[in-house]
Amino acid sequence: MKTISLTTPLSDNDARALRVGDEVLVSGEVYALRDAGHRRLVELIRAGRPVPFEMKGAVIYYVGPTPAPEGMVIGSAGPTTAARMDAYMPEILAAGVKATIGKGRRSAGVIELMEKHGAVYLAAIGGTGALLSGHVTAVETIAWEELGTEALRRLVVRDFPTICANDVQGNDIFTR
Repeated sequence: MKTISLTTPLSDNDARALRVGDEVLVSGEVYALRDAGHRRLVELIRAGRPVPFEMKGAVIYYVGPTPAPEGMVIGSAGPTTAARMDAYMPEILAAGVKATIGKGRRSAGVIELMEKHGAVYLAAIGGTGALLSGHVTAVETIAWEELGTEALRRLVVRDFPTICANDVQGNDIFTR
């Protein structure tokens, strides 16, 4: 296990270099998206319509941040359970997303898809939303504002702390 710093968008080589258990510090643009946003994104992909961000090399963080307190760019920004997004992963990974960030384990089917598409799953520690928000330097809502906390947001992060939970070889930290 080692500590690796990555800047988005991620390349195939970035994803291939990661191994289960590596500490990964993510910097750059990350897209905040949860259940309702995933549903809308996949509907656009299936319809062959343009999507609101460049998916190739993108990182999606499963988060529904709270409103920003005075003097902060974001409120608490802790991870959401990743398994809830598993049904959307065939289209999301096929579109070029290289990493997702959440908490908890992924299904065997998603682990196979990550292996197929050369993508990884990065786990963030649940219950640390206030701490994680300190790694977010900017926030912009880019689509579906009416979804409230589930709107699609572009976050700029610096050294956002994660652990590689699933690597491109199909290894799973939860079964070690």
